[in-house]
Amino acid sequence: MLLADFHDADEATSWRPTDDVVMGGVSSSAMLAGVGAGVFCGELSLERGGGFASVRRRNEVVDLSAYDAVELRVRGDGKRYKLNLRVSDSPDGVVYQAAFETQAGTWTTAKLPLAGFVPRFRGRPAPGTLDSAHVSSLGLLISDRQVGPFRLEVSSIAATSNRR
Repeated sequence: MLLADFHDADEATSWRPTDDVVMGGVSSSAMLAGVGAGVFCGELSLERGGGFASVRRRNEVVDLSAYDAVELRVRGDGKRYKLNLRVSDSPDGVVYQAAFETQAGTWTTAKLPLAGFVPRFRGRPAPGTLDSAHVSSLGLLISDRQVGPFRLEVSSIAATSNRR
């Protein structure tokens, strides 16, 4: 099931940044329309207690319970990123994260098993497990003290299954 298709240039316009400026930091990010891809880019800074940049797209609730994983087709900069899934409309609620590595300048497919998404609240571990039947938003995040400019091109995000 296709969750985000950046071949449609309008897809990038539905993603909004949420950076560490919400807590006094100075990092910045955006999702821009590229050629056949969305471009999550910006600059990560640790100044003023910061250290994360993210973009998020709110959806209607999507049922992913029939799927095993989420696959992202990406071309990165060699940095580590995270895919965020939310099951609540709360802007400050628990987020379920899975990390993936990128290879600088190379298109790769990152397959993230739904069972591997871990709950986090404000960057710290939280209790709970992902209710894949009620996913309400998708997000991309860079953190982990990876200071400086970043750029992640995303062609698509899709739910996949090995089930028969």
